Amino acid sequence: MSEIGNIKAQLIESPKSWLVTGVAGFIGSGLLEELLKLGQTVIGLDNFSTGYLHNLEDVKEKAGAKAWSRFTFIEGDIRNPGDCHKVCADVDYVLHQAALGSVPRSIDDPIATNQSNIDGFVNMLVAARDARVKRFVYAASSSTYGDHPGLPKKEDVIGRPLSPYAVTKYVNELYADVFARTYGMECIGLRYFNVFGRRQDPKGAYAAVIPCWIGNLLDGIIPTINGDGETSRDFCYIDNVTQANLLSALTEKPEASNQVYNVAFGEKTTLNELYTMIRDSLARHYPAIAKIEAVYGPYRAGDVRHSQADIEKARVLLGYRPTHDVKQGMEETVVWYVDKLTKKTKKTRQMKS
Repeated sequence: MSEIGNIKAQLIESPKSWLVTGVAGFIGSGLLEELLKLGQTVIGLDNFSTGYLHNLEDVKEKAGAKAWSRFTFIEGDIRNPGDCHKVCADVDYVLHQAALGSVPRSIDDPIATNQSNIDGFVNMLVAARDARVKRFVYAASSSTYGDHPGLPKKEDVIGRPLSPYAVTKYVNELYADVFARTYGMECIGLRYFNVFGRRQDPKGAYAAVIPCWIGNLLDGIIPTINGDGETSRDFCYIDNVTQANLLSALTEKPEASNQVYNVAFGEKTTLNELYTMIRDSLARHYPAIAKIEAVYGPYRAGDVRHSQADIEKARVLLGYRPTHDVKQGMEETVVWYVDKLTKKTKKTRQMKS
């Protein structure tokens, strides 16, 4: 049995108590769904700045009423130390996902990004320390690699940050390391590489590229590719990220704790290749989409040209084995969005009739 298979079996046999911050967000709701399906008790914290109630409603539908009864939601803010202490009490593990994401957002409003991603992060570390949680797993970011040109990206070699967002995520790693050495905490950071999948928000000024393009194509809007389309990323499906979080929280290897890991698939995909993949997947459901060609716009400020992860460290120390490549993940993602659109259309028709 794989390492993640062993861990899931252990969880079912011996349930734990978990805290997921940013639980109404894209990644947080994915973690919530998996934990509830594994029979765990979960407390969730969110202030709905980037998360949505409909994400929680979708989890409730997928997990079922019995599993949902093991979930407690608290509307609060990681910038409030009192909220952080409240949710950390009596939990075994913290999966800290709450943050203000997006490089462009951080360039537009560095103060808000700093308040959530650094002040809020320290509040959570202090609360987890005081509650004596077993392990604190947090969302780090591939943006930490900054202007270092080497590929694939290895955890111990980084460059200078290229955005306020990247600065905040690197500071998270420094604080986690200090808290581990100073207070004896066990902390693990996961440098996410362009995560995508179900429940990712397709709307708004700071929507990630995959849900944005899916939303555009479903709405009949011509998508825009930034630059020449040859910029590449290591896109990582949500199920791979969920696996990495569980492995990090429950690994029993002493050498695996107080580390930072790349979480990705380990291959790069250009934006041109990504657009073709999304369009072709959607066209199987809506043939007219096959004719839509994207247009090209300017490069985004603060973006790196290429990104690809070396995931060997996570393989060796955590037993991480990504289950979905970009194409497999995209097929599942598109099916989820199409299903949601179908249900929304059906509900609208019922309301009008």
